[in-house]
Amino acid sequence: MARRANESSHGKKRILIATAHVPFIRGGAEEHAEGLRDALREAGHEAEIVAVPFKWYPPEKILDHMLACRLLDLTEVAGTPVDLLIGLKFPAYLIPHHHKVLWILHQHRTAYELWDHPHYRDIIDWPHGVEIRDAIRQADRNLIPHARAVYANSQNVARRLKEYCDIDAAPLYHPPPHAADFYCAPAEDYFFFPSRLSRPKRQSLVVEALAHTRQPVRVQFAGATDHHSIETELIELAARLRVHSRVVWLGRITEEEKRRRYAHAVAVLYPPFDEDYGYVTLEAMLSSKAVLTCTDAGGPSEFVRDGETGLVAEPTPESLAAVMDQLWLDRDQAKQMGAAGRARYDEMNITWPHVVRQLLS
Repeated sequence: MARRANESSHGKKRILIATAHVPFIRGGAEEHAEGLRDALREAGHEAEIVAVPFKWYPPEKILDHMLACRLLDLTEVAGTPVDLLIGLKFPAYLIPHHHKVLWILHQHRTAYELWDHPHYRDIIDWPHGVEIRDAIRQADRNLIPHARAVYANSQNVARRLKEYCDIDAAPLYHPPPHAADFYCAPAEDYFFFPSRLSRPKRQSLVVEALAHTRQPVRVQFAGATDHHSIETELIELAARLRVHSRVVWLGRITEEEKRRRYAHAVAVLYPPFDEDYGYVTLEAMLSSKAVLTCTDAGGPSEFVRDGETGLVAEPTPESLAAVMDQLWLDRDQAKQMGAAGRARYDEMNITWPHVVRQLLS
């Protein structure tokens, strides 16, 4: 205990970041955890990530993972106390600790807002789905309040926590990886849509919108695919709608190449369904690019001001096509919106030092 008292007197803490991880899958959640770890270390603390392997199918496995997390003892490591546990993802945020702060990326969404969604549902279609959903919800309602403080990744995530669990959470924004490296360059003839190919990201909506545009709009998609079948479906959709000549599928690209594509885009497309947060919006703003999104996009709506930093369409091919045509035709407007987006980002104090101060306050 003497060591712990000595560390506290110098303000240095031993901190564990608890998250869940699906092996071989990498996305924003992994970058989020790594960014937090690096920021904590930069502030002078010892910080490590504890990533719990997670398998969500069949749904009964979810209950096993919840129990496993509840049985984990992370109060000390190698005989040395852990001063703080920061929980990010379900079910890892259920790990007990006497000094725990939660910064929730999202709950298990198919037990909540996606429960009976026609396209993204999952647990509901299994024999014991209702019981599993209720167990997840009960654990969240009973155990999340044990934390000393609860933050959410965005206002959208905070809204869901309040709506479904009656838990108050303060939104806490963080910057995307390599935020200082984004830049703006003269626009070339394309819109950019960087995101993994996934049904909730709705690349299909953009392909369908292209069939309704009146201008010769071109779109470059960048990102790995969740599953080979999704990529095949998108390619076949573009061919069937006869817009394949105006679409480029870049696949996985380097971070440097991604920033270059942002820099030279007319604007950035990002119309996901009910996104938790979304780095794409912030990366576009850092690149001084207008963002085209939809009214039901969730997280992006917290940053995009319709008519000021981008355009917000209804989630239909016709409505999205109209705003695509608008900025394709009016490049000056696109440039002005991009500059306004960059200014808005700078005003919002989206920095890691701010995040660390909040989580450790």
